[in-house]
Amino acid sequence: MNTDATCEKAAEAVTQKLGFDCHDVSPVVSFHNPFDLASWTMPVLELLVIAGAIFAFVHALRRFRAGDPINLAFWFAPLVYLFVTEPPLYFPEWFGLDKQFGFIFAHNIFTVQFMWDRLPLYIIAIYPALAQLAYETVRVMGVFKRSALLGSFAVAFVCQVFYEIFDQLGPQLQWWAWNDANQDVNHPSLASVPMNSMVLFASVSFGVMTFLIVKLVGPSTGSGTGGRRGWSLVWRIALAGVLAPPAMSLFGIPSSIFGGDTPNVTAQAWVLGIELGLIWIAGTWILVTQLRSHEGEPMTPFARIYPASWIVVFAGLWLTSLPAYVDAEDGITSDGTPIGSGLYTILCFVGAAAILYVLHTGRKVRADALTG
Repeated sequence: MNTDATCEKAAEAVTQKLGFDCHDVSPVVSFHNPFDLASWTMPVLELLVIAGAIFAFVHALRRFRAGDPINLAFWFAPLVYLFVTEPPLYFPEWFGLDKQFGFIFAHNIFTVQFMWDRLPLYIIAIYPALAQLAYETVRVMGVFKRSALLGSFAVAFVCQVFYEIFDQLGPQLQWWAWNDANQDVNHPSLASVPMNSMVLFASVSFGVMTFLIVKLVGPSTGSGTGGRRGWSLVWRIALAGVLAPPAMSLFGIPSSIFGGDTPNVTAQAWVLGIELGLIWIAGTWILVTQLRSHEGEPMTPFARIYPASWIVVFAGLWLTSLPAYVDAEDGITSDGTPIGSGLYTILCFVGAAAILYVLHTGRKVRADALTG
């Protein structure tokens, strides 16, 4: 294939900033020395995410064998969502979206890469790992006992908190780079992170997918049995993954009203900021009310270990990155990389700590459920 079809000018400029040439890549898969990547943090990130995806799969199989297929759906539906959304983001010109969306971002080179070196293995893994982290956390809290809608809002909030701890750090450590010249999609932004990504991807997409999965795959959202099996389960998982992107796009309409040839970035920032605030308000309310008067589910090894591991590892990565962050001038480090929002990251760490508190100490579990 002509390299211009996989490495147009905007992509070339962004990948060169990351330190590689997108013309000289493998179309299928490539392997790289994990100790010779752009940053020592990259194999640490890969280990956390890929191990989390494996852990999530083992947990999902255990739940499936116990009669609840929803965790398994939360492993596969995000992968369907991934393969529906990611290729158009990497190669918008293939899908006739280059004028509508333009080139948005590029990942750096990690240990294992796919699709003309645009798709790292850890990105494939982060979809089921994060989806399972959020869903299992909320399920064990017992929120889904109240309603699928409240559970979906809670998942959107948990994803926001945990994902943005990662998202606000990535550009500084060259895990990926946004195309800052893309005014239509990547602006407005909070520091180096586009607000569209923060709201629509990091929260809305997972919340919508959760509601679809629970409604399509059910009926069990707790520890009961009677969930779907066989082809009935397969097509429902596929449908949830395929429907999530168009459903997510509906929530982008309010800010898009202020787009067009001359977008009003300030108005868009206000709209997206209000939506982000509503996610925090809804999530906080659900946590507080869950803590006060609602029963949870028995703790599982995945819920006990992986969310806490995510926070510990990223806390360590943030601490090692603080000197460069503090010395940055005009939002750019001495290495020429953009920094994220430290204040918002702190807020997300506080939110994550509150979530873990409710998860580990705030659940009320019936005695008979512990042996069920």
